Amino acid sequence: MRLRDILSFSIRAATANRGRVLLMLLAMAIGVGSVVVFISLGDSARNYVIDQFSSLGTDLLIVLPGRSETTGGPPPLLGETPRDLTLDDAMALSRARTVRRMAPIIAGSAPISVQGLEREMLVLGSSSELFAIRHLALSQGSFLPPGDLSRAESVCVIGLKGKKELFGSGPAIGRWLRIGDRRFRVIGILSSPGVSLGEDLGEIVIIPVAAAQSLFNASSLFRILVEAKNSAVIEPTRQAILEIIRQRHEGEDDITVITQDAVLTTFNRIFQALTLSVTGIAAISLVVAGIMIMNVMLVAVSNRRAEIGLLKAIGASRGQILGLFLAESTLLSTVGAAIGLVVALLGIRLAGILFPQFPLQLAPWSPAIAIAVALISGIAFGVLPAHRAANLEPALALARR
Repeated sequence: MRLRDILSFSIRAATANRGRVLLMLLAMAIGVGSVVVFISLGDSARNYVIDQFSSLGTDLLIVLPGRSETTGGPPPLLGETPRDLTLDDAMALSRARTVRRMAPIIAGSAPISVQGLEREMLVLGSSSELFAIRHLALSQGSFLPPGDLSRAESVCVIGLKGKKELFGSGPAIGRWLRIGDRRFRVIGILSSPGVSLGEDLGEIVIIPVAAAQSLFNASSLFRILVEAKNSAVIEPTRQAILEIIRQRHEGEDDITVITQDAVLTTFNRIFQALTLSVTGIAAISLVVAGIMIMNVMLVAVSNRRAEIGLLKAIGASRGQILGLFLAESTLLSTVGAAIGLVVALLGIRLAGILFPQFPLQLAPWSPAIAIAVALISGIAFGVLPAHRAANLEPALALARR
């Protein structure tokens, strides 16, 4: 029996009962579509987190007050620190040999008003080096001026969205706004790149760190961003930071230093585990589809005993009968997998339109995995019906016994 004859026979047999075929194709399509979507979702989430951390800058270390070991949880869920991080601590870090840039951070929310218009916005106190560390961009004006960090100059840089809401379409550079009970002159407007790690950079106001300390009546820093000279000295920079703060804090190790690589490695592990978990759950539907194919094929063997007996009576071998039924289950699995893949692609495209802020993309390797699992399950569960059909005795099969 030629391959063309086997395929022709399998197609006629598979389409003999359209309702049965549609149910099997639907089950396989749901399984394949679920696997592709869940793998793509996990991969896209991992890439999204990597992109978000990359936007923070390169060769970055984040210094937080307190030790993660205090509460056993990840930063910034820290226990009480014996000593605050101060501006003097930050300036001491900037003098380390392997440090390229340093930016102290104070963060808080405050009412921003301009001529009767008022809204609540995030206020960051920092230095001129934040611009290069965070890879920010300006649409107009200039960033915070360099100089003595202890000088509380009354200047600010505002996000593009905040500028439009407070100043409308008119100019903002050189104009004054009020943050709390203090006045600041706008010297720059950010080109908002969107949301970064939950912060909408279009709705942010950046002021000098000393001005933020005065505004929020706080001497402690929220965190310190440190950029190493290159990726090769990240670990020496981390050790230097710990040593400098230890010397300044009377021998206490009361800070946590986070590196981008460590954070990304942790997130990679988390998302890999989540992706494997949800993919395993989705793969169960493929097993269910395979069992459904097996049950339907077993029924088909019973209904087609006379046909099988006739084939064996005219000389079809056991191997040919086995091949016919395996070809039928493989055909159903392949068509169902193709339908599921198309549905998954359409679903991913639709999700991208509905949720443009989350870049859901097809994982390049997900179709191969889903189709491979579909074919394996279809063939594996088709073996029993094919084996039963191949073992039928011609005379008893023709007699429907």
